[in-house]
Amino acid sequence: MKILHTSDWHIGKRLMDRERLPEQEQMLDEIAQICEREGVELVLIAGDVFDTYLPSAEAEELFFRAVKKIASTNRAVVAVSGNHDDGVRLAASAPLAGEQGVYLFGNRPAAIPVGGERPVRAVRAGERYVVIRNAAGEEVYINALPYPNEARFKEDKTEESFPEKISRWMQMGEAVYDGAQFHILLTHLFVAGGKTSESERDIDLGGARAVPQYCLPKEGYIALGHLHKPQKVAENARYSGSPLAYSFDEANTNKGVFLLETKGKEYTLREIPLHAGRRLVRLECNGAAAALELLRGRENEFVELTINLTAPLTSAETQALREACEGLVSLITRVQTEEHAAIVRRSALSDAEMFTEYYRAQFMEEPAEELLTAFLRLVSEEA
Repeated sequence: MKILHTSDWHIGKRLMDRERLPEQEQMLDEIAQICEREGVELVLIAGDVFDTYLPSAEAEELFFRAVKKIASTNRAVVAVSGNHDDGVRLAASAPLAGEQGVYLFGNRPAAIPVGGERPVRAVRAGERYVVIRNAAGEEVYINALPYPNEARFKEDKTEESFPEKISRWMQMGEAVYDGAQFHILLTHLFVAGGKTSESERDIDLGGARAVPQYCLPKEGYIALGHLHKPQKVAENARYSGSPLAYSFDEANTNKGVFLLETKGKEYTLREIPLHAGRRLVRLECNGAAAALELLRGRENEFVELTINLTAPLTSAETQALREACEGLVSLITRVQTEEHAAIVRRSALSDAEMFTEYYRAQFMEEPAEELLTAFLRLVSEEA
């Protein structure tokens, strides 16, 4: 069976103030095209479908439209909720979605429909597992473990360690596995040793909820979601990574999906690159003139630019930089007037200086005099 592993779509996620839904739609179209080109029969989505618990109507519409297109008439899709998803909300449509070949697992038991006329379909399912069969009669067993939400962490057996909880939850998904089918663990967790990026928020809570590798199954394939950089964390365990770059430390990370081809209990694996979406680039230079030159020809990129200066940018220089590149989303200025300039601590800055520094960082220009005056008046009233 041909199986595609993807995760961390984060539909609705923005880059600072920039809307990215059009890019996300292009990315999902590209995944659908890969499925058609490669003859994919089963798609695994390892969590974080959306970026927030309450996604916009536009984000939800894009997800359902895209996942229906990916499932088409001849393949199945199995998804688990991630820490950014409302697992109950995501799985609420499971009975209806299942009729379209889309099987959703969240933080509440949902009725997964089995059977039907689709060539690739669920033939058995339970609270935490589903068995998918293709037209040739080949089957895979999927242990589906959504990200454990806070309610689940606070269940009665509080004397258990986190690894013990994870092991028990994984075991729930083995309810009827008899060893006959190829085995997949589909989950959204932080496995110890994984490399994080800036776009993941409080991902391991200081390591308290990192899953030790000894908890993972030794056989089959483990399709992981949570980390945005594609990586291997165990011999049979991989993060597919996010299909778009969502933070500037992912600027040089190649994005893609994994394609498995199973044969009995064995499988082969290869990575297929994705090209949709604007590139994220980090640039650094000395002086405003060099910055202007560096920004030319980057209309299809999002840019974080650091400029080393000997004097603050003027309003005219800032405006020129913004006009030179529509994709300039972050401008960082480092002003050093002397070779060994003293470090200025925030505690030493006045209210006016702190507000001005914040405004420059956010809007890449000096605040208007009336805005600064209004802020200082408000601070004075609060004091």
